[in-house]
Amino acid sequence: MRKVYYLSTCSTSKRIIEELGLKNLNFEFQDIKFDSITESQLEAMHKMAGSYEALFSKIARKYKELGLKDKHLTEADFRKYILDEYTFLKRPVILIDDSIYVGSAKKTVEAAAEKLNTIN
Repeated sequence: MRKVYYLSTCSTSKRIIEELGLKNLNFEFQDIKFDSITESQLEAMHKMAGSYEALFSKIARKYKELGLKDKHLTEADFRKYILDEYTFLKRPVILIDDSIYVGSAKKTVEAAAEKLNTIN
């Protein structure tokens, strides 16, 4: 599967998609603001990432607003928040065959670029 979960209003997501040239490749794009993540999609990402926490954005505004940084969140909590509010999914999430790349960290984007180089 080749898919990108992103937010069209997020300049960082758009920059990474452009930088990796994903629009020119055979990727499916899902704007999570308008096309919510399903439970089965989240389960598939969880299986690849190893945890819900790895998929959870701790820099989302609502993380601070809801006082979540002061709470001990469980895997069930991370799952619930991601399903309830799109902003809690760390973006972008790039699926390339059997690999997942979550977020905008430089090393994550570099790893996705390396994977793309091996398949192109």
